[in-house]
Amino acid sequence: MTASSSLALNIVLNPATGERLAELPQASADEVDHLIARAITVQRAWARVPRHARSALMLDYVAVLRAHRDELAMILTSENGKPIGQARDEVDTVIRIFKGFAERVIAWDEAARFLDTEPGRERDLQFTHWEPLGVVVGIVPFNFPAELQAWKVAPAIAAGNSIVVKPSSSTPLVGTRMVELMSGLGFPDDLVQVVHAPGGVGAALAAHPGVAAVALTGSTEAGLAVAAAGARTLKRVALELGGNDAMVVLADADLDLVVAEAVAGRSLANGQVCCATKRVVAERLVADELVERLAVAFGGLRLGNPAQPSTQLGPVINAAAATQIAGLVSEAVRQGARVVAGGSAPDGAFLAPTVLFDEGATADVSHDVEIFGPVLDVIPFDSTRQAVEIANASHYGLSGSVFSRDTGRALDVALGLETGSVAINGTGLYRADQQAWGGYKLSGNVRESLNEGLEEFSQRKTITLRNILGVTAS
Repeated sequence: MTASSSLALNIVLNPATGERLAELPQASADEVDHLIARAITVQRAWARVPRHARSALMLDYVAVLRAHRDELAMILTSENGKPIGQARDEVDTVIRIFKGFAERVIAWDEAARFLDTEPGRERDLQFTHWEPLGVVVGIVPFNFPAELQAWKVAPAIAAGNSIVVKPSSSTPLVGTRMVELMSGLGFPDDLVQVVHAPGGVGAALAAHPGVAAVALTGSTEAGLAVAAAGARTLKRVALELGGNDAMVVLADADLDLVVAEAVAGRSLANGQVCCATKRVVAERLVADELVERLAVAFGGLRLGNPAQPSTQLGPVINAAAATQIAGLVSEAVRQGARVVAGGSAPDGAFLAPTVLFDEGATADVSHDVEIFGPVLDVIPFDSTRQAVEIANASHYGLSGSVFSRDTGRALDVALGLETGSVAINGTGLYRADQQAWGGYKLSGNVRESLNEGLEEFSQRKTITLRNILGVTAS
């Protein structure tokens, strides 16, 4: 179900061509209230549906998603601009997520314990029961609109919640279509609803007394606003936010591997990934060679229409974003960095892949400013301690990576990085479905995964059966 109204239209554009894809009415505050009321009603009934039945419906939905894979991928590429192969990969991830939670909810154990570990409780038996939270709000960004919606919807409904999804105004179509495909399978009406509304509505949803929890992936600024709004009612707020991830390259590293992984780690989704490799912190002995090789490999990526298989880099989400990125590059140059490749003015939403070299790590982009686009910032260092200091000199702490042929030395560096995850000899842009995904500091406060997801969308109740056990005769 999709909430809309006669308010101002949200016009969805193809960032590669400028084509108008859709005009979506945005919901009013009154309509949001009605939407939450419907979500409360359906959730109470859905919570009584046994887990095996929830699982079966979700597996039926997985089959539908598979049948519509190419359709969903083309919608995603059209509104987001990522290359079509990456869009197909994202839909494949959506399918795995729903299948994974359909299976996990069946295997979900609830613990029981005898209490004869304490004097006087020998006859008591205690068990833990997981219950749904209620109505969940999922706030989804533009960069992975299908996958990140799935990470919220699948565990929420598997655990017995209803969910209201607020997609990005730039990429609302693929997520809306995913919800439409649930129709006719047996899911109750209004179990998953989509609300089209401006960005500020996220905080209003977080403050709504009928909402039990909010799960947001997005900017740190948006996350802080939602957290503040949710705090008024002490609701659970799960945040997966931004990053300015560092790739630490020691002098003994395999530079062929470094270049390949840096390019892959910065070009995915046209550079618009929270855990992208954004800073390459390279030991001075190899920094000059590395920056030259990155200028060729990264700077030489083929820009083009993302619907064409030969395209390696598509547009960023819109022309305004491209202009903002170009402005951040110019500011970095003003602060002491130099452009090694790219750096030209944007062409609409297209931006040439850019490599910066910041000798003294003086530019803001070398620390706290996240560039959400195809820009690599290379920073030299002289000692391992300095490398860790540079990498940690950010209020972000999402992911990172270390490259060295000496695994022990690489592990020492990895242990020093203030990040939620670290890859050794591979880009930090790495997220396995079972990996506890999330960051330190202002990169978030949650761990998303197939392992943690059901508990994140549930609350634990302890039930004690007093004096139920007999006393064994001695």
